[in-house]
Amino acid sequence: MLSDFLFILLALGMLVAGAEALVRGSASLALRLGLTPLTIGLTVVAFGTSSPELVVSLKAAFAGQGDISIGNVVGSNIFNIGAILGITALICPIAVQWQLIKIDGPIMVAVSVLAYLLLKDGSLSRAEGGLLVIGIIAYTAMNARLARQKTSEAVIEEFEEGIPSPTG
Repeated sequence: MLSDFLFILLALGMLVAGAEALVRGSASLALRLGLTPLTIGLTVVAFGTSSPELVVSLKAAFAGQGDISIGNVVGSNIFNIGAILGITALICPIAVQWQLIKIDGPIMVAVSVLAYLLLKDGSLSRAEGGLLVIGIIAYTAMNARLARQKTSEAVIEEFEEGIPSPTG
Protein backbone atom coordinates (compact mmCIF):
# COMPACT_ATOMS: atom_id res chain seq x y z
CA MET A 1 0.00 0.00 0.00
CA LEU A 2 2.80 2.44 0.91
CA SER A 3 4.69 1.56 -2.26
CA ASP A 4 1.54 2.26 -4.32
CA PHE A 5 1.18 5.66 -2.65
CA LEU A 6 4.86 6.47 -3.29
CA PHE A 7 4.49 5.37 -6.91
CA ILE A 8 1.51 7.72 -7.33
CA LEU A 9 3.46 10.61 -5.78
CA LEU A 10 6.42 9.91 -8.05
CA ALA A 11 4.14 9.79 -11.10
CA LEU A 12 2.49 13.08 -10.10
CA GLY A 13 5.91 14.68 -9.65
CA MET A 14 6.95 13.48 -13.08
CA LEU A 15 3.69 14.79 -14.54
CA VAL A 16 4.30 18.25 -13.06
CA ALA A 17 7.90 18.25 -14.35
CA GLY A 18 6.71 17.08 -17.77
CA ALA A 19 4.05 19.79 -17.91
CA GLU A 20 6.65 22.42 -17.02
CA ALA A 21 8.98 21.12 -19.73
CA LEU A 22 6.12 21.08 -22.26
CA VAL A 23 5.19 24.70 -21.52
CA ARG A 24 8.79 25.96 -21.63
CA GLY A 25 9.65 23.92 -24.70
CA SER A 26 6.51 25.04 -26.51
CA ALA A 27 7.18 28.69 -25.70
CA SER A 28 10.76 28.35 -26.89
CA LEU A 29 9.59 26.61 -30.08
CA ALA A 30 7.10 29.39 -30.74
CA LEU A 31 9.86 31.98 -30.35
CA ARG A 32 12.22 30.11 -32.67
CA LEU A 33 9.56 29.60 -35.34
CA GLY A 34 8.12 33.09 -34.99
CA LEU A 35 4.70 31.73 -33.99
CA THR A 36 2.26 32.96 -31.38
CA PRO A 37 1.75 31.08 -28.12
CA LEU A 38 -1.89 30.54 -29.15
CA THR A 39 -0.80 28.83 -32.37
CA ILE A 40 1.57 26.53 -30.48
CA GLY A 41 -1.15 25.78 -27.91
CA LEU A 42 -3.71 25.02 -30.61
CA THR A 43 -1.34 22.67 -32.43
CA VAL A 44 1.81 21.30 -30.81
CA VAL A 45 0.59 21.27 -27.20
CA ALA A 46 -2.93 20.14 -28.13
CA PHE A 47 -1.65 17.26 -30.26
CA GLY A 48 0.95 16.27 -27.66
CA THR A 49 -1.48 16.20 -24.76
CA SER A 50 -4.13 14.39 -26.82
CA SER A 51 -1.81 11.60 -28.01
CA PRO A 52 -2.49 9.40 -24.94
CA GLU A 53 -6.24 9.80 -25.58
CA LEU A 54 -5.71 8.60 -29.15
CA VAL A 55 -3.96 5.47 -27.87
CA VAL A 56 -6.74 4.76 -25.35
CA SER A 57 -9.45 5.27 -27.98
CA LEU A 58 -7.67 3.06 -30.53
CA LYS A 59 -7.12 0.27 -28.01
CA ALA A 60 -10.76 0.45 -26.95
CA ALA A 61 -12.01 0.43 -30.55
CA PHE A 62 -9.82 -2.57 -31.46
CA ALA A 63 -11.18 -4.36 -28.38
CA GLY A 64 -14.75 -3.73 -29.53
CA GLN A 65 -15.35 -1.12 -26.82
CA GLY A 66 -16.48 1.80 -28.97
CA ASP A 67 -18.31 3.37 -26.03
CA ILE A 68 -15.00 3.78 -24.23
CA SER A 69 -13.51 5.48 -27.32
CA ILE A 70 -16.40 7.93 -27.57
CA GLY A 71 -16.65 8.42 -23.81
CA ASN A 72 -12.92 9.12 -23.62
CA VAL A 73 -13.14 11.92 -26.19
CA VAL A 74 -16.39 13.47 -24.96
CA GLY A 75 -15.47 13.18 -21.28
CA SER A 76 -12.00 14.59 -21.86
CA ASN A 77 -13.37 17.62 -23.70
CA ILE A 78 -15.94 18.31 -21.01
CA PHE A 79 -13.27 17.92 -18.32
CA ASN A 80 -10.79 20.14 -20.18
CA ILE A 81 -13.30 22.95 -20.54
CA GLY A 82 -14.97 22.63 -17.15
CA ALA A 83 -12.18 21.62 -14.81
CA ILE A 84 -8.95 22.64 -16.52
CA LEU A 85 -10.11 26.07 -17.68
CA GLY A 86 -12.22 26.58 -14.56
CA ILE A 87 -9.50 25.71 -12.05
CA THR A 88 -6.86 27.62 -14.00
CA ALA A 89 -9.05 30.75 -14.12
CA LEU A 90 -9.83 30.43 -10.40
CA ILE A 91 -6.11 30.42 -9.63
CA CYS A 92 -5.05 32.97 -12.24
CA PRO A 93 -7.47 34.80 -14.56
CA ILE A 94 -6.79 34.08 -18.24
CA ALA A 95 -6.59 36.72 -20.97
CA VAL A 96 -8.30 35.55 -24.15
CA GLN A 97 -7.07 36.58 -27.59
CA TRP A 98 -9.28 37.82 -30.40
CA GLN A 99 -8.49 34.76 -32.59
CA LEU A 100 -9.84 32.40 -29.94
CA ILE A 101 -13.09 34.35 -29.56
CA LYS A 102 -13.75 35.03 -33.24
CA ILE A 103 -12.30 31.93 -34.94
CA ASP A 104 -11.36 28.99 -32.73
CA GLY A 105 -14.30 29.18 -30.31
CA PRO A 106 -16.94 29.03 -33.06
CA ILE A 107 -15.00 26.20 -34.74
CA MET A 108 -14.99 24.29 -31.44
CA VAL A 109 -18.77 24.72 -31.15
CA ALA A 110 -19.27 23.69 -34.80
CA VAL A 111 -17.12 20.57 -34.37
CA SER A 112 -19.03 19.66 -31.21
CA VAL A 113 -22.34 19.99 -33.07
CA LEU A 114 -20.93 17.97 -35.99
CA ALA A 115 -19.76 15.24 -33.60
CA TYR A 116 -23.23 15.14 -32.04
CA LEU A 117 -24.87 14.83 -35.45
CA LEU A 118 -22.45 12.11 -36.58
CA LEU A 119 -22.91 10.11 -33.36
CA LYS A 120 -26.69 10.56 -33.22
CA ASP A 121 -27.33 7.35 -35.18
CA GLY A 122 -25.32 5.30 -32.69
CA SER A 123 -22.20 4.74 -34.78
CA LEU A 124 -19.30 6.52 -36.40
CA SER A 125 -18.44 5.19 -39.87
CA ARG A 126 -15.05 5.23 -41.59
CA ALA A 127 -16.33 7.96 -43.91
CA GLU A 128 -17.42 10.05 -40.92
CA GLY A 129 -14.06 9.44 -39.26
CA GLY A 130 -12.38 10.53 -42.49
CA LEU A 131 -14.45 13.70 -42.48
CA LEU A 132 -13.27 14.47 -38.94
CA VAL A 133 -9.62 13.82 -39.90
CA ILE A 134 -9.95 16.09 -42.96
CA GLY A 135 -11.42 18.70 -40.63
CA ILE A 136 -8.45 18.63 -38.24
CA ILE A 137 -6.03 18.83 -41.17
CA ALA A 138 -7.90 21.86 -42.53
CA TYR A 139 -8.00 23.44 -39.06
CA THR A 140 -4.26 22.92 -38.58
CA ALA A 141 -3.55 24.38 -42.04
CA MET A 142 -5.74 27.39 -41.20
CA ASN A 143 -3.83 27.94 -37.95
CA ALA A 144 -0.51 27.70 -39.80
CA ARG A 145 -1.69 30.31 -42.31
CA LEU A 146 -2.92 32.62 -39.53
CA ALA A 147 0.36 32.16 -37.66
CA ARG A 148 2.37 33.32 -40.68
CA GLN A 149 0.39 36.56 -40.70
CA LYS A 150 1.70 37.53 -37.27
CA THR A 151 5.08 39.24 -37.37
CA SER A 152 8.09 37.84 -35.58
CA GLU A 153 8.52 41.16 -33.78
CA ALA A 154 5.11 40.85 -32.13
CA VAL A 155 5.92 37.29 -31.11
CA ILE A 156 9.24 38.32 -29.56
CA GLU A 157 7.49 41.04 -27.54
CA GLU A 158 4.94 38.48 -26.36
CA PHE A 159 7.67 36.14 -25.11
CA GLU A 160 10.20 38.70 -23.93
CA GLU A 161 9.98 37.80 -20.24
CA GLY A 162 10.69 34.42 -18.71
CA ILE A 163 11.30 32.36 -21.83
CA PRO A 164 14.63 30.60 -22.39
CA SER A 165 16.67 31.89 -25.31
CA PRO A 166 16.76 29.82 -28.51
CA THR A 167 20.40 28.92 -27.81
CA GLY A 168 19.49 27.25 -24.54
